[in-house]
Order: sequence, then structure tokens, then C-alpha cells
Amino acid sequence: MRELFFSHAIREAIEQEMERDERVILLGEDIAEYGGAFKLTEGIARRFGTERVRNTPISEGGFVGVSVGAALTGLRPVVEIMFMDFITLAMDQIANHAAKFRYQFGEQAKVPMVLRTPAGAGRGYGPTHSQSLEKWLVATPGLVVAAPATPVDAKGMLKSAIRCDDPVMFIESKILYGRRGDVPEGDYTVPLGEARIAREGADVTIVAYSRMTEEALKAAQALAEHDIEAAVIDLRTLAPLDIETVTASVEETGRVVVVEEGNQTGGIAGEIVARIVEDCFDYLQAPPTRVAAMDIPVPSSRVLEQAATPDWEDIGRAAAQLVRDY
Repeated sequence: MRELFFSHAIREAIEQEMERDERVILLGEDIAEYGGAFKLTEGIARRFGTERVRNTPISEGGFVGVSVGAALTGLRPVVEIMFMDFITLAMDQIANHAAKFRYQFGEQAKVPMVLRTPAGAGRGYGPTHSQSLEKWLVATPGLVVAAPATPVDAKGMLKSAIRCDDPVMFIESKILYGRRGDVPEGDYTVPLGEARIAREGADVTIVAYSRMTEEALKAAQALAEHDIEAAVIDLRTLAPLDIETVTASVEETGRVVVVEEGNQTGGIAGEIVARIVEDCFDYLQAPPTRVAAMDIPVPSSRVLEQAATPDWEDIGRAAAQLVRDY
């Protein structure tokens, strides 16, 4: 074990998979010599060459389409979409091609590709570079949607994603890039579709993913100072969703707060709440609660952005109210 930045854990996963499997290639805007907008692929072109690390034109629909074709012919492309907001320019390729071909062709075709993309607010990048659009992706059958919260999971889950025979949307919080954590140096994988119990607790369950897991853990620590023990479930993968781990915790606590960084209406939190009500209604001692961003475009102002985005204080208040009132 040694300590790595979240961003370096992702780079290490890519390098190890390119070393292990010559079919793994990289595509994206400025990812070769420049190393990508957030420098996650810096140095990889020097090591593996520009035949396998390809700069693309500024055309998300174009290079995602090329990647779908490359995957169909046996390669394993890892594609960087500079900001998650830009998946809007490639949704036809993502939702109608990559996600559908395995089904359409009766398992005779596979699309083993990974679309990496930084998401979320917190840097003051404004409404078109700060969105959390994972709810669009989760609503598309055929896509695997991963959203790690720690460096160790970032490396292990990305390695699993690259080896997966289905298209994987790999969501990386921009804020988490600078977080450090212990990461094994060698080869390992973290299974897709399995949630992680990040903290045990008996009074209330907090369900989160990606950066909101960090905020949920901060909230749980603050709640413990007031004799409220919160369990924290890190979903890790949004599709397929490990609802069993969630409901097992809710059955023990009877209370649940579901958190997402995206805006509330039509969100993932609402879907999870519905599943909880369906699967363990008799165990609930209080109405499930959602904590999400406001239903507004992400503000450019850092002060307004912070006010519009959920944090540990919002999560803690919601959890404490459930325990206090019920």
C-alpha cells in the first residue's frame, strides 16, 4: 500500500491495463502530449505511443462513435470526455448505439468501452461545466454507470470497467481528483455493481456516491458527537444498483437519507427512495428523505454554487431531523 491521489490512481489503472492488454487504447481531446484537461493521462503517450493514445477533434459525437466502432471490432477504447456536460453532444452514440448493440445483435456483438468523464460542481466552472448528469445515463438500459468515491475504488473499479464487455460510464468527481488514499501498487479489481458499507450505524442510514460519500461521512462524524450513529452506504455503481445492501441497512436503522449532487427533480435519489419503499416499507420508522442540489442551473458564483449544492451540513440536518422527529 502507498498513498495516491485519486487522479493518480486512475492513471495507474489505465497504465496497468494498457500494459496487460494491447487492445486497450485511449481517445479524447488533448489527452496525448498535453495529458488531458485535468492531466490524468499525462505521460501515457510517451510510454505507449500515439498509435494507442490518440488526440481527437473537438467532436464528442465523432470520437465516441469511432470508439463504438473500435469496440465492436475487438479493441477496448478508454475515452475521455472533457466535462460530463459534453455527453449531451454524444448521447445518440451512447444511448442508441453503445448501449443497444449487444441486445440488438443477440449477443453476437459486444461494446467493451469505457467513457471517463469528470462531473459535478465545486470549482466555479458555471452551468455548462459543472453538471451531474448521471441520472440520464442510469435511465438508459445497457449502460454500466460507475461513480467511485475513493482512490482505492477508482483504480480497482476502472480496471474492472476496462475488462467489462459492456459500455461503462465512469464518473469522476472533479473535487475528488485531489484527495489522497491508500492504494495497492499491484493488480487488483473492485467488482462493479457492489456497494460498500463505508460506516456502520444503528440510528439512520445515509446513502451516497462519489463526492457525496465524503460529505456523508463528514455528516456521520458530526452526528456521532450528538449521540446519533449513522450508517453510510457508498453505492459505488449506480447501474446495476446494489439495492440489497441499501435495504439491509435500512431494515436495521428504520430511517434513510439518500444524497446526490445533481438536482433533485427526476433524480437518482428519488428512484432509490422508491425502491426502498417497495422493498422494506414495513421496516421504515420515518419517511425516506432526499438531499440534492436545487432545481436550478449550477451558478458560476462560488458562493451561490456552494449554496445550491448539498454538503455535510445539509445531510446532517436531514438525518438528525429524522432521528429527532421519529
